[in-house]
Amino acid sequence: QGENLLYCFEVAPAQLSLTQVTQCRTEGSTRGPAAVPRLALDVMACEVLRVLQLTDTALAPISYLVPRKSVQDFHEDLFPDCVGTLPATNAQAWWAGDSQQVRRVSLHPARRPTETFTSPVIVDTRLQTADTGPTSTDANTDTDQSVSTWAARDDYSLPSSLASPGSATTSLSASTGPSSGFASSPSQKSLQNILGPSSRFRHAQGRVLHRDSHLTNLPGLSLTTPGECDGFCANQQRVALPLLSAGGQIAVLELSKPGRQPDAAVPTIQNGAAVADLSWDPFDPRRLAVAGEDAKIQLWRIPEGGLQGTLQEPEAVLRGHTEKIYSIRFHPTASDLLVSSSYDMTVRIWDLSAAQEALCLQGHTDQIFSLAWSPDGKKLATVSKDTRLRLYEPRRSTEPQQEGPGPEGARGARLVWVCSGDYLLVSGFDSRSERRILLYRAQALPDGPLSVLGLDVAPSTLLPFYDEDTSVVFLTGKGDTRVFLYEVTPEPPYFLECNSFASSEPHKGFVFLPKTVCEVREVEFA
Repeated sequence: QGENLLYCFEVAPAQLSLTQVTQCRTEGSTRGPAAVPRLALDVMACEVLRVLQLTDTALAPISYLVPRKSVQDFHEDLFPDCVGTLPATNAQAWWAGDSQQVRRVSLHPARRPTETFTSPVIVDTRLQTADTGPTSTDANTDTDQSVSTWAARDDYSLPSSLASPGSATTSLSASTGPSSGFASSPSQKSLQNILGPSSRFRHAQGRVLHRDSHLTNLPGLSLTTPGECDGFCANQQRVALPLLSAGGQIAVLELSKPGRQPDAAVPTIQNGAAVADLSWDPFDPRRLAVAGEDAKIQLWRIPEGGLQGTLQEPEAVLRGHTEKIYSIRFHPTASDLLVSSSYDMTVRIWDLSAAQEALCLQGHTDQIFSLAWSPDGKKLATVSKDTRLRLYEPRRSTEPQQEGPGPEGARGARLVWVCSGDYLLVSGFDSRSERRILLYRAQALPDGPLSVLGLDVAPSTLLPFYDEDTSVVFLTGKGDTRVFLYEVTPEPPYFLECNSFASSEPHKGFVFLPKTVCEVREVEFA
């Protein structure tokens, strides 16, 4: 009472835990709350809870909806049978030992109970002369038809244990007034003790910057880059975008020149073959490595001040793979080192100063979905279609040092090193195509994952980006509108949920800029 925050928790008896599902800010201070009976919910709109909030001047309904693709059907997984309105016994029978339970009834609109119960009039001579009041009747009518006018403002993910069996993990949206930042309340510390750990960054807010900083009127972009590629790449100075036109053209645009791009031809690199993956050198912002479907890697050098016309001659060409290349990654600590994976099921490390292959790693039996250097540059991890994770130490052996079970699904996977390089986070699919993230201890891959978290059902692989300063991982897929945020910790429960970010339209690609471009005075961390 007197507060303007409403918390919603999931009680999980199996884990003996409370999990915060959502927190919403109400427009006025609460004088008292009341939950509407389940029989009065709008089940066809997937309304699972409605709270009436009493303020100084109003009674405000707050509706909780679980978004589902179809609102034509009754979702039985959301609405189990609930307690009906007919008593199971009477007072005399209860005193005599009768313990029957109230019969449960269906919430399905077509199977709603029609019987009603009216308490008998109490015979009392003092009341007979004043018996003018109405008798109590069934109060199951839904008098609130205005809930639909409350717009759902924010989406919060629901713990996977609340998801329906075999379906997507749903999100729960609280229909209230505008959601703003976190405000601490006196009960917060006691809640913290009950709930266990929560992320320090759970209230991180993602926002789209002003249109003045956007690059618009982009030429025809290639949206057919392989799933192993991020779709484009950027560094602190410029962005490289594969184009739809023939010949593997790549537009190179300067981030220092935002706004509407000219209708005339944009400056491009003529790669010669369709682009499979591309990456900027982290130590040389003018060098771009491009892997083509012709099994070659070409190194391009952007002129000082940016590309003006068409670049046709690469600085170097790396040959060695016998089939199309999946992905390329620069080494995080050493200059002139690049690793690549290919359909020929090999991983090759290249010495760029000599423009030749330095080492070929063996051991893969199927398509290599993703590979990543450890932060210290000593180890290389891969995840492949044969559902195996492999860990290499290239300076010691060309065979894997460790192997372990990866995600079950064969649709795609990504991996990233987390927690100072002691753990591996893998995003992939289960056998039912649910997207999930798995956490492994890097020194114990054969033991399997420490933790598995199911997120939702969608066709695209989740692309993980890890911010090592905050230990927050960002996850989204091509064609998604939502970015999941989790703080990753080396202790249980391992994944601490933060506010997710929703964009107005699906993104075709998603990359993060170097940390040096963040506006630290506004506490921007990614």
